[in-house]
Amino acid sequence: MRCLLSALLLFPSLALWAGELTLIGTTDKEQAFYDPGEKMVFTIRLADGAAPDAKLVAGKKLKWTRTGDDAKTETGEMVSSETEPLVITTSIDKPGFVRIEVAALDEGGKPLVNSKGSVRFDGGAGVEPEKLEGVPEPADFDSFWTAQKARLAEVPMKVSLTEIPSPDPAFVVYDVKIDCAGGKPVSGYFTKPKDAAPKSLKARAGFMGYGVGSPPIDREKETLVLTINAHGIENGKDAAYYEALKNGELKGYAFKNDENAKPETAYFNGMILRVLRALEFLKSQPEWNGHDLIVSGGSQGGFQSLAGAALDKDVTLCRVGIPWCCDLGGITLGRLRGWRPDYVAGLGYYDGANMAKRITCPTTIVAGLGDYVCPPSGVCVLYNNLKAAASRQLEFVQGRTHAFAPAVAQRTTLKSP
Repeated sequence: MRCLLSALLLFPSLALWAGELTLIGTTDKEQAFYDPGEKMVFTIRLADGAAPDAKLVAGKKLKWTRTGDDAKTETGEMVSSETEPLVITTSIDKPGFVRIEVAALDEGGKPLVNSKGSVRFDGGAGVEPEKLEGVPEPADFDSFWTAQKARLAEVPMKVSLTEIPSPDPAFVVYDVKIDCAGGKPVSGYFTKPKDAAPKSLKARAGFMGYGVGSPPIDREKETLVLTINAHGIENGKDAAYYEALKNGELKGYAFKNDENAKPETAYFNGMILRVLRALEFLKSQPEWNGHDLIVSGGSQGGFQSLAGAALDKDVTLCRVGIPWCCDLGGITLGRLRGWRPDYVAGLGYYDGANMAKRITCPTTIVAGLGDYVCPPSGVCVLYNNLKAAASRQLEFVQGRTHAFAPAVAQRTTLKSP
């Protein structure tokens, strides 16, 4: 509710809260994939609640936009009805995705809001996702990373562990700093079950999304867990500390074209070296069972997890959600851009889709058909490149954006083998 009140104060043009009005979208196919030129039929319901049998709501304007990887745009609108949903029919003639955005407005044209924010639907469907490919990767991709790992090996793994109060008496928690190449240490929270026997525990490294902040104190039964911030900064500080970094040294990090032009100077260089050092630390712990090594994270955390799985062959499972920075060169092929750095040469060494070619462990991905921070076309290029993985699964959620996941939604899954 606090977020809603803040939104109304900042944007007084928003209509008064419309209860739990919800826009629910589905496609006529259970799996939202089609053939080139085949009609895609989207049904969008403005309902009182998110349940499948929720009653339709009449008298509100539904304004929609269709865009896609074919560079075509269509728009339209209708007044909602108690008996008829909004139906949008479209198609795309080549491999790629269509994006459908719908906004609910009141009689005066102001956006309706509910407890989650604006009443909107953002989703889509794809054509022949298995045929989507990225731009060529750098020819020296592997030799570059061999050199970077050699840089890392030159820095001794000096560790500082400071025990801090644990939110759970079954676990011990440490604020950890680990020396690393690239000028910044690995910095995060390390948790382990109390009194664990040697070689008895799995290990998992967790990574954070884009931003500047302290990592969570994560813990898991029978597992060593190290969750790090992305920047090698201090943990557990007050908000002013992180705001100063966000507006100063780390403002716009990873988006500077001059840095990204060369892989050695890209901001992601130090970030990925810290990922690799974090995994080295976990493998050095006496309680690790010597086998189970897991990476996990969402958005930028998914990006880091993919790099860890690609560059450390000891990783046995990679779990990512809404992975960032996949198929960065896709915009040169006409695909919808997403929110990510401009495509310049140095970023090819960090692209998650290129990392995917080196991943051999089982990998699971959850993504959104309405996520245009991390567009579904790029996620499919990532998935297609996971051919060396022991197993791979990609689940798309209809109506999921980067910031919002519907409680009930149509799901489309790719799985191999």
